Amino acid sequence: MMLQTPSPWVAGPVPAAAVARMQLAASWQRCEGDYALDPAQSGLTDLLSCFELRQSCDEAGPLLRFADAELDRLHVIVRDMEYAVLLADRTGTVLTRRTVRDSERGCRRWHLWPGARWNEREEGTNGIGTCLAERRPVTVHMNQHWRMNLRYLTCTAVPVYDALGRLAGALDASSYHPDPDARDVALIRNTITEAARRIEARCFSDLYRGHMIVTMGADDGTSAPLLALDAERRVVGATHAARREMGLEDGDELAFCLMDERGPGRDGFRVAEKAVVEAALASARGNVSAAARQLGISRSTLHRKIKTLAIDAES
Repeated sequence: MMLQTPSPWVAGPVPAAAVARMQLAASWQRCEGDYALDPAQSGLTDLLSCFELRQSCDEAGPLLRFADAELDRLHVIVRDMEYAVLLADRTGTVLTRRTVRDSERGCRRWHLWPGARWNEREEGTNGIGTCLAERRPVTVHMNQHWRMNLRYLTCTAVPVYDALGRLAGALDASSYHPDPDARDVALIRNTITEAARRIEARCFSDLYRGHMIVTMGADDGTSAPLLALDAERRVVGATHAARREMGLEDGDELAFCLMDERGPGRDGFRVAEKAVVEAALASARGNVSAAARQLGISRSTLHRKIKTLAIDAES
């Protein structure tokens, strides 16, 4: 017998764009076709034991350390809207949380708590699980959840990437007393997106401490577009957004010189090279000769690059 799945947007006046609805529908299709989950069956698997949770936290590496201050800052912003702030690892396991004391009992009941597992394959469409499955910001509001017992929740999650551009987990804000009209969703999403970017930038800056950090023009919204250059001005590190712009795989080791006249000519490398040249010129206060010395190239070569890359600079 074919399971008749209700539409994820039939109940609840949730304002959402057609594209967002279709992306959410893709998750529902996975729940029915790939996972064979019964929406009427209660999910919420048992919380991990203290030992298991400690193992997950250890495996998360520096993510928790660099997320700590951002979680505090984020919770100050959303707590009056009755939201809990959660950080999950790449498997959907909640590692840590920020909640007000009065809501702790309810948060634990609804598994907005460390040790909860919000993998989409187990819990169906939900903020953390679907965010990790699709690697994009996701809001799942009330009846948009696959599991009927989760219809009282609203969850907004964004991906968090590590210093090598790999998916490290998800930052989430959830409430079990949501506004039925979801009027606060846009603010929540923007706030946690900025927090996730700052966490990634902190991880990146720590790993490449002592290197020159350059911001590229590319920006995919959820990842900070950063490059790390060594003393020879070779690119040795790049965040997720920077790697996407240059057509590089996440996690790959990097060691190439953007200043090589014979270097690759793809658009992504051009954007990265322009970011490096502009950073050198800014550091040299527009002095081309000084910038050329920083980059380890001749003044004439830098002038050619300035012209080729259409950069405004003083001669």
